[in-house]
Amino acid sequence: MENLDPPGTVHSSVLGLVDQNGHSKSSEKIEDRPDITYGIDDVPPWYLCIFMALQHYLTMIGAIVSIPFILTPALCMREDDPARGHIISTMIFVTAIVTFIQNTFGCRLPIVQGGTISFLVPTLAILHLPQWQCPAEEQMNNMTSEERTELWQVRMRELSGAIAVSALVQVFIGVFGVVGVLLKYVTPLTIVPTVSLVGLSLFENAAEAASKHWGISVSTIIMLTVFSQCLSEVKVPGINYSKEEGFKIVWFNLFKLFPVLLTIMIMWGICGLLTLTEALPKGHPARTDVKLRILEDSSWFRVPYPGQWGTPTVSLSGVLGMLAGVLACTVESISYYPTTSKMCGAPPPPVHAINRGIAIEGLGTVLAGLWGSGNGTNTFGENVGAIGVTKVGSRRVIQYACALMLLQGIINKFGAVFIIIPEPVVGGIFCVMFGMIAAFGLSALQYVDLNSSRNLYIIGFSMFFSLVLPKWMVHNADAIRTGSDIVDSILTVLLSTSILVGGMLGCLLDNLIPGTPEERGLVAWGEQMKLVSEPTVHGEYNTFDFPVGMATLRRWKWTSYIPFMPTYHPKKKN
Repeated sequence: MENLDPPGTVHSSVLGLVDQNGHSKSSEKIEDRPDITYGIDDVPPWYLCIFMALQHYLTMIGAIVSIPFILTPALCMREDDPARGHIISTMIFVTAIVTFIQNTFGCRLPIVQGGTISFLVPTLAILHLPQWQCPAEEQMNNMTSEERTELWQVRMRELSGAIAVSALVQVFIGVFGVVGVLLKYVTPLTIVPTVSLVGLSLFENAAEAASKHWGISVSTIIMLTVFSQCLSEVKVPGINYSKEEGFKIVWFNLFKLFPVLLTIMIMWGICGLLTLTEALPKGHPARTDVKLRILEDSSWFRVPYPGQWGTPTVSLSGVLGMLAGVLACTVESISYYPTTSKMCGAPPPPVHAINRGIAIEGLGTVLAGLWGSGNGTNTFGENVGAIGVTKVGSRRVIQYACALMLLQGIINKFGAVFIIIPEPVVGGIFCVMFGMIAAFGLSALQYVDLNSSRNLYIIGFSMFFSLVLPKWMVHNADAIRTGSDIVDSILTVLLSTSILVGGMLGCLLDNLIPGTPEERGLVAWGEQMKLVSEPTVHGEYNTFDFPVGMATLRRWKWTSYIPFMPTYHPKKKN
C-alpha cells in the first residue's frame, strides 16, 4: 500500500527498529536525524516515484556514457559501428538487473550499481598486450565486414572472461565475510594511490578526445564548472503536483542535480549549429553528423543476452589484471555504504549488509562479464550525491529507476543516441570527471598525518612510480621474456596496471614501514568504517533485513554463523 504522508515526514522505520505493532523503538529525536523528505523505507506516491526515478536515471546516464568512448576504440571497432550502441544498451540493461538485486536483497541501500571507470585501467593494460593491439589502419580498412566484427568481438570475449572470473574474488570476499580482514590491510595510504590513479592514469584518453577541438572541449569544461560549482545553489522554477494542493510552482536546484547532462545537451546543440552553418569541415569529430549512421543502422528493439558476442575466453593474465579493478571497486563501495545510510536517515549498515552488498556487487560484475558489457559494476557516487541533494533516500524510487533502465536497455535507439555525442564534448567531460575521481582517492588523506615524512614518502613514491612503470611497459610490451608466453603476459599486464602497482606499493610500504596508528590514520579510518554486527531479534524490523523469509531465518539458528545473513552474529572474543 502506498505511503501518502506529506514530504518532510520522517517515519519511525527510518529511525532504526520498530516492533510488530509499528511503534518506534528508537529513543533518538527526529531533530537529530538528517533532514530528509523520504527515508529509506518510505514509499512515495507512484507518480512522484517515476519523476524521482527519472532523476536517478539521468544522473546515472551522465556517468555511464563516457566508458564506451574509451573502450570501443581499444577494441578496434569502427567509429560508426552500430554495435557501439549495443554495448551501451547492454551496460544499462545489466545495471538495471544488478541494481534491483542490490536494493532488494543485497545491502538494501538505495544505490545504483553500474559501469565503472575503475575497470578501464586494467582493460587498457590487457588490450595493450602485443596479441591484442589493433592492426594497422590500412589493414583494418581492407577487412570484410565479418572480419572486422570478429576483430573486436574476440577482444570483447577475452575481456568478458577476465571480468567474470576475477569478480568471483569479490563474491568470495562478501560471502565469507572477508571485508573485516581486508580493512585491516587496506588502509588510507593504500586507498589514495589505488583510487586516485584510476583518474590520473586516463589523462591521455582525456587529452586525445579533448584535442579534437580544444575550443569546444574548454567550453565544455567551463560550462560544467559553472553549473556544478557556481550555480549549484541557484534554484529554477518547476511544476509540482500533490493531491492536497494540485499543481503548483516549486523551486529546485537544477544545476546541482544535472550539471553533466545539461552541459552535454547545450554543447551538443552548439556543435549542431556549427554543423548546420558548415563552420566545421566535413568529417570533423565535433560535427553532429559524423556518426549518424550508428543511429540509422540501429534497430529499435534489442534484448541483450549472455554470450551475445560469443563464449567468453579466460586467460590467467587477464584475470589477474582485472583483479585490480575488482579490489578498487570493493574498497570504494565499502566507503560509500555508511555515507549513503547516513544520508537516508538509516542506522549504520551492519556487517552482514556490507558483506551481502559486496557479494552482490561481485555477482553483478560476473553478470556484466557474461552479458558482454566490457566492464564491471560499482556503486555510482553520482547517485549517492543525488540523494544528498534531493533529500529522497527511498529504496522504492531506485527500484522504479531500475524499470526505466531496463526499458532503455531494450530500446536500442536510445543507446545509439549517446554514442553520437561529439568527441570534443566528451573530452571536456573526461577532463572534469577523471579529475574528480582522482580527487575522491586523495580525499582519504584526511585521515592520515600529512606532517609525517613517512606518510609523504609512501604517498609520493607509490603514486609517481605507478605512473612511471606502466607508462614504460606500454611502450615496451615485449620487454619481459621469461621463456613462457603465459608468464610474460601475466607480468606485463600486472606491471602495466597503474592502480595495481600503486595499491600494492601503498599497502606494502604502509604495513612494513613503522608508524603509529594515529600517524597512519588507522584510528580515524577505523571509526569511519566501524562494522556493526548486532543482529535483529524476533518481533523487530530492521531496514537491512530481507523483505521476505526473516521468520524462517530466525528459526534456523545455524544462519547466525553465515556472514551475509541478516541473523549473522559472530561471537566476540573475550
